[in-house]
Amino acid sequence: MAEVKVPELAESISEGSIAQWLKQPGDHVEKGEYVLELETDKVNVEIISDYTGTLSEHLAEEGDTVQVGQAIAIVDENGSAATAPKEEAPKVEEAKAEPAKAEQAAPAKEAPKAEAKEASSTQQVIASPAARKLAREKGIDLTQVPVADPLGRVRVQDVEAASNAPAAPAAAPKQAPAAKKAAAVEVNDDRIEVVKMTRRRQTIAKRLVQVQSEAAMLTTFNEVDLSAVMELRSRHKDSFVKTNDVKLGFMSFFTKAVIGALKKYPLLNAEIQGDHILKKNFYDIGVAVSTDEGLVVPVVRDADRKSFAEIEKNISDLAVKARNNKLGLSDLSGGTFTITNGGTFGSLLSTPILNAPQVGILGMHTIKTRPIAVGDQIENRPMMYLALSYDHRIVDGKEAVGFLVAIKDMLEDPEQLLLQG
Repeated sequence: MAEVKVPELAESISEGSIAQWLKQPGDHVEKGEYVLELETDKVNVEIISDYTGTLSEHLAEEGDTVQVGQAIAIVDENGSAATAPKEEAPKVEEAKAEPAKAEQAAPAKEAPKAEAKEASSTQQVIASPAARKLAREKGIDLTQVPVADPLGRVRVQDVEAASNAPAAPAAAPKQAPAAKKAAAVEVNDDRIEVVKMTRRRQTIAKRLVQVQSEAAMLTTFNEVDLSAVMELRSRHKDSFVKTNDVKLGFMSFFTKAVIGALKKYPLLNAEIQGDHILKKNFYDIGVAVSTDEGLVVPVVRDADRKSFAEIEKNISDLAVKARNNKLGLSDLSGGTFTITNGGTFGSLLSTPILNAPQVGILGMHTIKTRPIAVGDQIENRPMMYLALSYDHRIVDGKEAVGFLVAIKDMLEDPEQLLLQG
């Protein structure tokens, strides 16, 4: 027998929740084959088996929190879970028992026979160990549980659903903890739906509150005229796609402008550790991406060394991976500064929250055509509000304002982006 354990994931991740078992007890498993999906604070990770054999047992159920290094499943490398010898053992002992003792034990044997009869009927049902355990606790007959699995396997969710049915008497004890929550949030009202936060959403909530309580966060604003950028994109968009097989978007312009501004104001590319400031002489730019599971911030590595096309491809690939839940820990770790684009959803103005331990984040917003004074004339121009949230512990207002002005100047005269590299 061999144990499948939670592997080392990353320095900042010590635990996760089992999102889904991909292999059930009795399934054949090859070495290197995925056996479950683990939900961590940052990404979902598929855990492999280091052994070939038959998955004989789950040691944790879906939804359980497990630690790095914890055994979560048993693989029988001989290819079968040896349950028969265990069942035969009592029969051998009974055969050797003395007649007198057998007579004394006869009444007591009726219960095991009854249990064996019940167990044999239940054993015919294909169910995970976690589902069987839950069914025993709730007094539910597995043969009576409706299943959604196309292969007819009973899973924990099926048992939970059966336990919530009106006729399930064993559900009452489990409802006791929920009753306290019901009093607080009035879940007795059938118009209110109670949904448990995912691990990722819980982590996002904790970190956002933590940032606001630990950092001296301020936000400063400016606006930028995107006429020159839009005219440049319009002139080159067709040839750009033909040459690079990717569209020329706004993000490459903003990423390049951010890098140019960070070089002028390096403290916005730093990090605080205790009483020390870590100045980072590299530019790994995080780009916030909204997914069904919550906001994630994949990182464009060494963005200062990449061309416009490389940045666009990087961002596009990361966004696809994020929405397909395929991001790896390496895609999310690090990052020296973050850009978030609320304008994608129509936001006109916002105050973005820092992505700790970073000390700066730039918020982009929707482009609105507004009348702007240009010399002695009024012209309609495509305008965008920019917001910079920063940690006032090491970044002063003068630097923050200068940073935004530098971005504004480069975007209004995009040739500067080529000159600054």
